[in-house]
Amino acid sequence: MYVLDQDPFINGVCEVETTLAPLDLLDTIQSIEIAMGRKKLIDKGPRSIDLDILLYDQEIFSHERLNIPHKLMLERDFVLRPLSQLIPTEYPPLPGKDTQTYSTHLKALPPPEPTPISTTPISPLFPSLRATDPKRSTHVMAILNLTPDSFSDGGKHSPTDLTYITETVRNFIASGATIIDIGGESTRPGSTPVGAAEEIARVVPAIKHIRTSIPEAANIAISIDTYRASVAEAACAAGADIINDITAGLLDPEMLPTVARLGKSVILMHMRGTPQTMTTLHEYPSGIIPEVAAELGARIAAAEDAGIRRWRIILDPGLGFAKIQPHDLEILRDLPRLREMPGLECFPWLMGPSRKRFIGHLTGVKTPAERVWGTAATVSASVAGGADIVRVHDVREMWQVTKVADAIYRVD
Repeated sequence: MYVLDQDPFINGVCEVETTLAPLDLLDTIQSIEIAMGRKKLIDKGPRSIDLDILLYDQEIFSHERLNIPHKLMLERDFVLRPLSQLIPTEYPPLPGKDTQTYSTHLKALPPPEPTPISTTPISPLFPSLRATDPKRSTHVMAILNLTPDSFSDGGKHSPTDLTYITETVRNFIASGATIIDIGGESTRPGSTPVGAAEEIARVVPAIKHIRTSIPEAANIAISIDTYRASVAEAACAAGADIINDITAGLLDPEMLPTVARLGKSVILMHMRGTPQTMTTLHEYPSGIIPEVAAELGARIAAAEDAGIRRWRIILDPGLGFAKIQPHDLEILRDLPRLREMPGLECFPWLMGPSRKRFIGHLTGVKTPAERVWGTAATVSASVAGGADIVRVHDVREMWQVTKVADAIYRVD
């Protein structure tokens, strides 16, 4: 039995390289525990630090001081859960042949009590996202497009009209937005890209203005919607907290290393090709959920290889990007399944259905700005499916939707 009546603690699994033999490695980590003041007062109870060796490649090691694999790791949710995030499809090196992967072993365990909470930090003034907290509230991300050609509000917000930006941002905040997503280039299908200098000129003055001249925005997170590393860096220097890359680092090879260096949280969205080519890249012969999961998993791996911490990643399935209406609807319907695909567990998710084309097709509403009711249905479905953030144009209306949907679905 484990001691349950204890304060919350941080728990994780990491993969390291070492030249030390198993017992030498054990001596090393025990010296770290001693240096940090560890005192074991209660068996299987709280302590200031506890370092264990779970695996040593695929070796089996037995000694009076150490057993590898760790004897209890397959019965401990708090060990198996982070381990299965790292190597979900690998098998424990047990005597004989274990036919169950780490992910399968995890699913066979009873629900943990209390529920472990994964956290994604955003900024010192913004509460961390808590993707596995069943009672979490959904964040409303307000869209501020400083572009002349975005699909539903192009030209509405001028990057040079700071008075109008002030009014707009204050209205967003009063309407319930907790995140503002600022974009300087349209990524609608068939859009024409602008240069990095033009994109920076559009977004940086607005971000600086929000951070320096709108006191109400002090606790609001700012997201920069860009796929260019230079734009992301300039925006973060001006005060942005999150980098929202619709290509997940595919169009600019410097993006992921830049995110890692800046230490910011990043939204990795699923898409294929470019805004100019994505409408032709919507074949998913193995099914939309498995293929989106696999392709997002590859981007997660690329992000981690670049040095981005796993707890800094937010995922977005990319509604409307390299997808047709049945795909968008299936993602909305099966978001819980997508969130639990191997390797995607415990991440926070952003959903961006606002005013999308498939809503217009279903409702017959041709003008994107008039697709409020259809968007409301998709936002409610997103909350029901487990979204942590909804990215919307109609902030007040969608905040009301999330408040009611949270009350219905966000319970133990």
